[in-house]
Amino acid sequence: MAHMPLRTVLVPDPIHRDGLEMLRMAAGVQLLPPEALTPDTLPAHLAEAEAMIVRGMAVDRALLDRAPRLRFVCRHGVGYDNVDVPALTERGILLAVTPEANASSVAEHTMMLMLSLSRQVVAFNAGVRRGEWRVPGQSATFDLGGRSVLILGFGRIGTRVARLCAAFGLRVRVHDPFIPANTIRGLGYEPARDLPAALAEADIVTLHCPSNAETRNMVDAGFLAAMKPGAVLINAARGTLVDEAALEAALRSGHLAGAGLDVVQVEPMPAPIPLLRLPNVVMTPHVAASTAEGLQRMATASARNVLDFLAGAPDPDALINPEALRRNA
Repeated sequence: MAHMPLRTVLVPDPIHRDGLEMLRMAAGVQLLPPEALTPDTLPAHLAEAEAMIVRGMAVDRALLDRAPRLRFVCRHGVGYDNVDVPALTERGILLAVTPEANASSVAEHTMMLMLSLSRQVVAFNAGVRRGEWRVPGQSATFDLGGRSVLILGFGRIGTRVARLCAAFGLRVRVHDPFIPANTIRGLGYEPARDLPAALAEADIVTLHCPSNAETRNMVDAGFLAAMKPGAVLINAARGTLVDEAALEAALRSGHLAGAGLDVVQVEPMPAPIPLLRLPNVVMTPHVAASTAEGLQRMATASARNVLDFLAGAPDPDALINPEALRRNA
């Protein structure tokens, strides 16, 4: 009996071992894991690969020119700023993400940023470590309960953030032009159709939008000026949503009380940005999804996406460019 040819799956970036093991154990799959790759061998392996799982590696036209057999790319996570989607679609290459895998991790991180700012955790921790043990007579910290939060983007992460905020006693308002108002109301939250009016009322604004032509730099000087004086901005979505110079100005002027950021415009950050000099900014290095559980879920979901594709049944809920299928029809 003739053996079926092996189908090569390239994983150039480190992922959780459980995802690699799923691929390693799958019949008919030749896995090329990160430890098998070097700068010298990568071009030859790209030429063999039918599917890839990527984290930070850029998938652009130059890479695709070296990967003539590639038909499927899975982004380990939900964002795909590092992937040239039109270039993939032109060549009939599908792009998938892991839409459910990191939602709860990012939602929890969002709440952590809110709590860190509301209770000034970073400043108090630093003071205690300097030997300061002072209980302020008049505190600038505040309770989340009873405050108003505006959630921009009501997808898998935004809906989880809404539930957590409601559990903390926040009044939850939601702005998402793609979600019917009745759906938002039916889940127990207030739809906010008029964005400027909602910004003027919210004590906390948290971003959960994708980065695209419509949303890049949406948080500009006008957006920030429309926010309630003393409000807080949270961004655990994409750094490209925020004009960093405008945010710095709003924080320095005192118009905003603080910002909690897990993402910045340029990643990895090549040098400390001016926002880091501000005491009312809490920043983490794009780690909201990277809990132990989140990394395991993203890796196994990525492997499952690849195996479904190789079996001829890619998960439609995970696909970003299903129109690429027509290129291969």
